[in-house]
Amino acid sequence: MDNLDRMIAEALAEDDKALPDPGYFSLATSIFHGRSSWTNWVVMAVQIVLFLAAVWAGWHFYTATEAVAAVKWGISAATLAIVATQLKMALMPVMQANRVLLAIRRLELRLAGGR
Repeated sequence: MDNLDRMIAEALAEDDKALPDPGYFSLATSIFHGRSSWTNWVVMAVQIVLFLAAVWAGWHFYTATEAVAAVKWGISAATLAIVATQLKMALMPVMQANRVLLAIRRLELRLAGGR
């Protein structure tokens, strides 16, 4: 175990310029590739539909002339917007998992000597 710790410390001490960290947008698009990418595509499609429905309901809310109609459209718009936001935030752990897997792959390459 001590040898492995030493190897990891040596690999991490090397120059990081060979494999730069990916930016936010490259990580965001990475969730649409791989084995489980179809689920992320479905979640994103549903999120877009819910967002558009929230905008539509919000438009009706702002153009409503009666209080009952305004309440109906306002609650609908707020609920749709909240659910759309929750679905979008559900994709963040996938991005984090991809980032961790990338870091593990980079470490494996360094330990193998491939840098």
